[in-house]
Order: sequence, then structure tokens, then C-alpha cells
Amino acid sequence: MLIGVLALQGDVAEHSAALAELNVGSLPVRRPEELPGIDGIVLPGGESTTVSMLLESSGLAEPLGKELASGLPAFGTCAGMILLSRAISDGRSDQRCYGAIDIVVRRNGYGGQLESFECDLQAVSLGASPVHAIFIRAPVVEQVGPEVEVLATIQSTPVICRPGSVLVAAFHPELTDDRRLHELFVSMIDGSVPGGLLRRVPEDETRKAAESVRRGRP
Repeated sequence: MLIGVLALQGDVAEHSAALAELNVGSLPVRRPEELPGIDGIVLPGGESTTVSMLLESSGLAEPLGKELASGLPAFGTCAGMILLSRAISDGRSDQRCYGAIDIVVRRNGYGGQLESFECDLQAVSLGASPVHAIFIRAPVVEQVGPEVEVLATIQSTPVICRPGSVLVAAFHPELTDDRRLHELFVSMIDGSVPGGLLRRVPEDETRKAAESVRRGRP
């Protein structure tokens, strides 16, 4: 398996290192000719308007859009979530969003750099132990389509979502030692059960976690 990491801005090295820990090869993607042959792509965080402009100047904007429309699995974190969304409520008129996932987002929804924060999330599909999440100028999900599965929330606001072969997170999982989201993405590509790093969650723990998510508790 070979997963591309969009290498125009953001935590490219960190995402590549996370995949390496799972024994998955990665390829920095900077040019259109690097898209063929990859089995999925990670869109890291960064500044979404800047990444949008870099996609245009690199010639990647249209080829990447065609690959995503053809079903290329994708994992977007922070700005990557914005790029994969259906619409950006406060975006620039020329800002790129690919519509790979039926969500509407608002940039910097939790505030600017000084309002960055960390918290623990409960995501039932990732096991019973909390996911430590680092939010840096993170987007807020304002609308979610009917086919989108919400895996975790903060006060009822989705922060991890997926439909089919697309996974998005409003935070930066690559900045922690927890590889469960990357493992989940890999499993979405190859059809494996993400159990190499995860244990089976007892039914009572799963039920308690699900109830916490429904109540909107992080």
C-alpha cells in the first residue's frame, strides 16, 4: 500500500511518520504526476486559503479533484477537512473545496491561534480509551449530510466524520502518539479490521461511550 501525503504545506513529515509506524509507505505529493499509483491521500492541516492557492499554482487542483471524484480514499485533518468539504460558509469565492464529504464548515470556528486548545474525545469506533485532540485554528462543522457518519463530537458539534472512503478530523492527530485515526484510514482502504493497535471493546464500554457522544460530552 502507498498513501500520498499532500506536501504543499502543513504537517507532511508527521503524517508520513504516523503511517510509517503502521508499516504503510507514503509519498509526498507536490505535482500531478505523483498522483497515479497511490491508494489514498492525506490532506494535512495548514492555512486553507494558502493551500487552495498552492493547489492551483502546482497544477494539482484539477487532477486531485478528478481522483477524489473517482473515489480515491482521503483523510483530511484541520485544513484538509475544509478542502474535502462540500462548502465553506465563510470561505473566499475562489477557495477550493472538493465536495468529497457532505459537510459545511466554518474556518477558524473555535477562534484564532490564541484560542487553540487540547481535549480528550470519546470515539466509540476507535475503542474505549479517549482520543487526545489538538485543535489549532480549527474548523467547525456546521452542517452534516444524511450519509455522513459522525464518530466524535464536542458539545454536539462533529469533529470526526466519515462517509465511505473519506475520513476527516477537525484537529491534528498527527501531533500526538495515538495512531488510531491513521489506522482507521488504512483499514478503510484495504478493508482490514483496525485491530492491530486496537483491542475489542466490551459491549458495556461501547454503550457508555456512545451515550457520552450523544450527550455531546468530549
